[in-house]
Amino acid sequence: MISSDLVRVEVSGGVASVVLNRPEQRNAINPEMVTALRATFDRIEADPDVRVTVLSGAGPVFCAGMDLKSFTKGEADAILNGPHRFAGFVARERRKPVIAAVHGAALAGGFEIMLACDLVVATQEAVFGLPEVKLGLIAGGGGAIRLAQRIPRVLANELLLTGKTYPASEMLRWGLINQVVAAQDLVETALGLAREIAQNAPQSITESLALSDQMFRSEEASLWQANDRSLQALSRSQDVAEGIAAFFEKRPPNWSGT
Repeated sequence: MISSDLVRVEVSGGVASVVLNRPEQRNAINPEMVTALRATFDRIEADPDVRVTVLSGAGPVFCAGMDLKSFTKGEADAILNGPHRFAGFVARERRKPVIAAVHGAALAGGFEIMLACDLVVATQEAVFGLPEVKLGLIAGGGGAIRLAQRIPRVLANELLLTGKTYPASEMLRWGLINQVVAAQDLVETALGLAREIAQNAPQSITESLALSDQMFRSEEASLWQANDRSLQALSRSQDVAEGIAAFFEKRPPNWSGT
């Protein structure tokens, strides 16, 4: 399977290892990475030799979310929309499971990529959060939708409305990740879990995943439409321009409410 500069791929024993590869930009998602990630999972879904995927990030963090410099250049549509929505991944209907191996930070869209995966292994030092409200945006890559499905409403609202970051231990307690391990054990733990899954009957894996996802998928169709309306409106607002400017200038934002 062909790798790219932005998404590295290796396949062994029925397991694909996919690595987000913009470490200097904290693996922030730009349009080129969207294209690469979408094409990678197109190939994985079509490859009979792949049964399970482990998704990780190069460098110090898993993924910091959308590349805000790309957003300010008018490239938001290419990152947020198109086939499978944000990152070309979060709304993909997959037949094969994906395990997120998270280190450093999974923030904003990075957290939403994690939520789109089927299992999650994280390091003890990993942190998680949806800081979009600090920028004048919403967690429009599935975060607002999926948190409300998976954890109590008050906890989902805490994540969505405060924009705070939380440790892996808290995510484990809330049931959003499967295992917390030492940093040196992350990749091998995730690969070991993938190999265990890959030993099972391919059709059984596919059908089990489809049944597990069915309730959520049926609920999500109308929710994505509402999500898109909110995200499109906020993306054009004065507050998002101010929020992103304040982020880059390292100052408190001056919200206008418009």
